[in-house]
Amino acid sequence: MTTPPPAHGVRLEWQAVPAHVRAAVESWLGSPIVQVDAQQGGFSPGVAARLRTADDRSVFVKIGGPTPNPGLPDIYRREIRIASALPADAPVPRLLWTHDEHDWVVLIFDAIDGHQPAQPWVESELSRVVESLVVLSASLTPSPLQPPIVPDAREKMDVDISGWRLLRDETPPGLDEWSARHLEKLAILEASAGAAAVGDTLIHLDVRADNMLLTPEKVWFVDWPHACVGAAWIDILFFAPSVTMQGGLSPEDLIARHPAVQQADPADITAVVCAIAGFFTHRALQPPPPGLPTVRAFQAAQGVVAREWLAQRTEWT
Repeated sequence: MTTPPPAHGVRLEWQAVPAHVRAAVESWLGSPIVQVDAQQGGFSPGVAARLRTADDRSVFVKIGGPTPNPGLPDIYRREIRIASALPADAPVPRLLWTHDEHDWVVLIFDAIDGHQPAQPWVESELSRVVESLVVLSASLTPSPLQPPIVPDAREKMDVDISGWRLLRDETPPGLDEWSARHLEKLAILEASAGAAAVGDTLIHLDVRADNMLLTPEKVWFVDWPHACVGAAWIDILFFAPSVTMQGGLSPEDLIARHPAVQQADPADITAVVCAIAGFFTHRALQPPPPGLPTVRAFQAAQGVVAREWLAQRTEWT
């Protein structure tokens, strides 16, 4: 098995945050910070760290600023709106405090004493995650958040996840031969994904191993800035390429474990798989965003899996 690209980028260090922002965090904590444990998983170029105070309190902090990626503060502002409105019983770390000062945004969450799933995937952990996704989608139906706090899935598919249509218009170098041969058909099929994705479930839309923590009692899902309202089966479809890439089940074997998939129209599933494949294929061919030098390789590897999956479902050779 080919070793997948690592699911981490380049994190901003705690000491790189302006002193007055760090002082605001310490003031809210009410006790001096005596230990900072940087967390390297995930692709955000902001600070991600567990803080421990002199009075032995532990919290998890995320901080985004104007460098290296000036778009990060707005992503964190969106996450604040979503995380602060999630139900208290959702398997999501509780948002405790936020601080928004000019170009710097701080989020502090409960610290979860858990671990990310093993890589490559092991069956016991994958089973737990899938079962938790089923429970999560049921508990978030109907969605406790509505537009404009979160968009609906039709909008996400039509605007943000339209890679084949962009590729058809841009015709960039480096597009693989299968995609180039079927590009017009792929763009047409992708255009039906928005209608296919309609539903009343709150969707995470970025479920991956590096966006979850496992404890003995629970699977916790973190990082919700991309959430939307749509069909209950969308999350496991977006999750599937990363699972296969990281040594787990094939996409079809994985999604077969989710009852919402079994109840869905297969044509709707194929349309959303097409959109997922187009998203990863298009993004992988773009220059890396500022501060995220490793994300394109990770997207490219998922794109390979997603295209093979789509070719299997469409029988396009």
